[in-house]
Amino acid sequence: GCFKAVLNMVSIDTKFLFQDSCGLEGSIDHELRLDEFTGVIVPIPSSANRQKKTKDLLNQGVSFAPETFQDPREPKIKFAHGTTTLGFTLDKYVVVACDSRASMGSVIASNTVKKIVHINDFIVGTIAGGAADCQYWERVLTTECRLHELRNDEKITVAAASKLLANIMYSYRGYGLSLGVIMAGYDITGPSIFYVDSDGTRLKHHLFSVGSGSPHAYGILDSEYRSDLKEEDAVELARKAIYHATHRDAASGGTIRVVVIDEHGARSVWEGDMNELHEKYQKAKAKYRSDQMST
Repeated sequence: GCFKAVLNMVSIDTKFLFQDSCGLEGSIDHELRLDEFTGVIVPIPSSANRQKKTKDLLNQGVSFAPETFQDPREPKIKFAHGTTTLGFTLDKYVVVACDSRASMGSVIASNTVKKIVHINDFIVGTIAGGAADCQYWERVLTTECRLHELRNDEKITVAAASKLLANIMYSYRGYGLSLGVIMAGYDITGPSIFYVDSDGTRLKHHLFSVGSGSPHAYGILDSEYRSDLKEEDAVELARKAIYHATHRDAASGGTIRVVVIDEHGARSVWEGDMNELHEKYQKAKAKYRSDQMST
């Protein structure tokens, strides 16, 4: 373990010849890294030299604009995103909920996507935007948080984890990433929640909802949220907000999942089909109307 930690921090000035996809030859400084899966020590270009190489390509007229990669004979790809995720903090814990639908425009690609990613035992992140972008960069963040824990012998805070992701996103602005993540968790400061997107924006608040169904979810959250809710009531509020979003937003649906994070870690507390909730809430609505008419 000590050897691995030291190796990750050591860089060498040895020159390696490389041939890239543009047919350019040159030499760059590399860092030695231990491959996690094969156990082989491999040379990896340092981040500073990767940035320098990108600048050199731009100076030579190489364009990274979408027109460079888009086939002029085919129509442009238009991403149509759809999901509903939410999270809110309470006095002693955080509640996170989401649907499970992945869509490709008007086509439902999947109804079983797990949109709550466990960064570690006390931090989770949600998926909204491009599924591949969110899944990849949250895996990268998981690695960085684990390395932080190994180097400092303590778990990373939610604020630090969200800042890491925001810094990564800021460095990739303009590359066409699509990502809107709710980072929620419990650390030494207590429960906290942040919003991070692909522009590098990072916000802290007590309540967030992200996705095409978020306006419908906000309608429920803004009217019924209180910071002193009991866990059972908080879970009911979260799934009720997600249900109303899935009922009104065609791009949201499938299975509703709710996770609670407290001083003991993150745990899944409820998972069920939105159609079951539809029957439940419709019956309650009909009963309410009947009671109103009788009075």
